[in-house]
Amino acid sequence: MRPQILASMAVLLASLASGALECSSAPPKSPEAQHGGDIYRRMCAVCHGDSGEGYKADRAPALAQPDFLASVSDTFLRNAVAFGRGGTTMNAWSKDRAGPLSREDIDAVVGFLRSWQERPRAALDERPLGGDAGRGAIAYAQECSRCHGVNGLGGNYESIGSPDLLDGASDGFLRYAIRNGRPGTPMPAFGASLHEQGVEDVIALLRSWQASTAGVRPPPARPPPIPLGPVPLHANGPEPVGFNTYPKTTPADVIKAQLDRGAKIGLLDARAPSAYLDEHIKGAVNVPFYEPDPYIDALPKDAWLVCYCACPHAESGQLAQKLQSKGFTKVTVLDEGLGVWRNRNYETSKGIDP
Repeated sequence: MRPQILASMAVLLASLASGALECSSAPPKSPEAQHGGDIYRRMCAVCHGDSGEGYKADRAPALAQPDFLASVSDTFLRNAVAFGRGGTTMNAWSKDRAGPLSREDIDAVVGFLRSWQERPRAALDERPLGGDAGRGAIAYAQECSRCHGVNGLGGNYESIGSPDLLDGASDGFLRYAIRNGRPGTPMPAFGASLHEQGVEDVIALLRSWQASTAGVRPPPARPPPIPLGPVPLHANGPEPVGFNTYPKTTPADVIKAQLDRGAKIGLLDARAPSAYLDEHIKGAVNVPFYEPDPYIDALPKDAWLVCYCACPHAESGQLAQKLQSKGFTKVTVLDEGLGVWRNRNYETSKGIDP
């Protein structure tokens, strides 16, 4: 027999043994997992990445990171999706918080995230906490604040001071994350440098922040569907000047100056309704990036539409693209989003009214 034929047979036998051929492929995903994947791609991938790799927008964490999935509980994941992270760009997605997702939808998303898990459940150290918050503050300032911000908020990475995060994180989960880090992400392992007592002290500090924010989670909010409201503002006003057509962005100062001059502008908040209710630019209406179609026919094509979000361009960019695909030509995105608007002390509003 020719050597080439022998080599081909060897490859075939190896494929059969390893299960690499199609006949040995994994069974198709369940309808629930498929549903969760559809939701993830529509609402989550914009920040967390198509494959859960993270850091696609506003430092959103890597959800497919193996150590995270091995140590996180389903309850933690459900609460994160449902309630979001107050004070961050992570929206609350539950209908109980004026978001679009039912409990079944959230369970489906959690199931989809679990489809990425390759490791068995980690054994977490859940013994009683034995740290000192004062010593933890010193260690945190030296090792953690440059990434996570003062008091765990406002940094470039995960807001570990968020009461929503701390309410759902067990001491064992926090120990595992601090000791082992998150390989493949900017989070290093601190077990060797902080040692056991240092890890305990940092967790004691985190728990002291949690105690100071107890009860801050807002009550359930179930408003009716948010009406579109007036679009554009100043319907008889002049054409704005200085706006840049998407994919270019327009600075906040330019947009504010044109609003002050009474220019004809529509402000579109691209985030989930829960985030809009919490805070939005005065005069803006809510057009969620993941489902703009119900609003398309009511939006004017003869006026400039300014899309914005808080992450700072991801969700607003998706909304702008969808508007352009529907024939809108006067579309721009607020550069750096709601954060820079707020930092400029420009007017914002809360609740259902623009």
